[in-house]
Amino acid sequence: MESHKDRYFKQNAASVAVVEIFWGFGFPVILESTFLQLFLKHIGASDFLIGLVPSILIIGISIFPLFSSYLTRNYEAKKTIVLNLHLVSSCSTLFFGIFLFFVKDTALIIPAFFISYVIFSVCIGLTAPVWLNFLVKIFSAEKSVQGLSIMYLAQNIAKLIASVFIIKIVEAYSFSIYSAAWIFFVAGISFLVGSLCFCFAKEVPIKQSQPFLKDSFFTHTKETIVEIVQNRNLVKYLIGDLDNYVLLTMIAFYANYATQYFDIKDYTAAGLFVALIYTGSIVANFVLGTLNYMSLKNKFLSTKILSLLTLIVLICFPTFTGFLCASFLMGLCRGTRGIIYSPCVKKFCKRDDATGYFAVLPLLTIVFGSGFPLFFGSMLDQFAYLGSVSYKIMFGVSFCLIIVTLIFGCLTNFDDESTSNLEIK
Repeated sequence: MESHKDRYFKQNAASVAVVEIFWGFGFPVILESTFLQLFLKHIGASDFLIGLVPSILIIGISIFPLFSSYLTRNYEAKKTIVLNLHLVSSCSTLFFGIFLFFVKDTALIIPAFFISYVIFSVCIGLTAPVWLNFLVKIFSAEKSVQGLSIMYLAQNIAKLIASVFIIKIVEAYSFSIYSAAWIFFVAGISFLVGSLCFCFAKEVPIKQSQPFLKDSFFTHTKETIVEIVQNRNLVKYLIGDLDNYVLLTMIAFYANYATQYFDIKDYTAAGLFVALIYTGSIVANFVLGTLNYMSLKNKFLSTKILSLLTLIVLICFPTFTGFLCASFLMGLCRGTRGIIYSPCVKKFCKRDDATGYFAVLPLLTIVFGSGFPLFFGSMLDQFAYLGSVSYKIMFGVSFCLIIVTLIFGCLTNFDDESTSNLEIK
């Protein structure tokens, strides 16, 4: 079956790459975004509300994957499901952009945004586990990292292009409601068009028949949780991967840190910072993915080391050059994590269909993932009188947390015999 997957490698890599090009055009607006946080700040949102944005996303991708995992567990072919879920996810961003074109009372914008973002987060949560399982199944184990790196490389190039346009729009129109409406509207259209490109992917069927599962939702979820908790290597990996949530919190706040206290222009933080993040992701995708340098474990450990370097720069060198370097380092972290997460989970998974694992894993980290940005958003509001020092305290605590993840990353055994047959060479 693996050889059949390799036969369609170019077709599948091209298909998902085109999907991600269109989604990449919209990501600088919605995900890993500095534009979004600055936009909310300009329309009167508090730091707590800004911290609520990544928390809503994390809750969405932690709870709702359980439902899509259960409802799709008896479907071997999942391409149609993946396509339809992506289409639904596109609509919330599109409709918010349309809303901004016609809104009369600006007081309605923040509530409308959060309604839109909750819907988007729920839809992404439903999409994520099915999509991730689809990706690791259309590529063979040997070419999984390479296929994903091509996909993410295309996505990050599109993000880079989009971030340049955001720089120009914000520089020319600041954060006017009309310009923001166009940005959200175009992002929604890009998501919608990109989703349709899944039609060109080829899904290789499994030859052996799969048992039809009749278990209840709670039984299905409980068995998956028990299986994961008993998998020591996966638990170590999961703790080591918590640096991803720390990084998401840093991205959520560091642009405001730069613009409020170090005279960085809004359009620079909304565009150039993000452009450097995506440039770093592109470098990581190409060097560690397409060229496949370093072992899977060393790629995993490198994300923690790069995160520590990023925090040192933000604490000790908060200059224009320092923020650009920090942005690039964040991009290296995000790019590396993006190409190794799915193969790592698949490597430690004890099932052919890993959808349940992709659904349950975020749930096990939901307290940390959603609590961290909320806690620090509230702290920044409470200790605003400390100025930039309050941010440095946040970055210092983050540094300690990443040290812990580095220790667990070192303890994770990527050569475990039980998973050697899934080893990514």
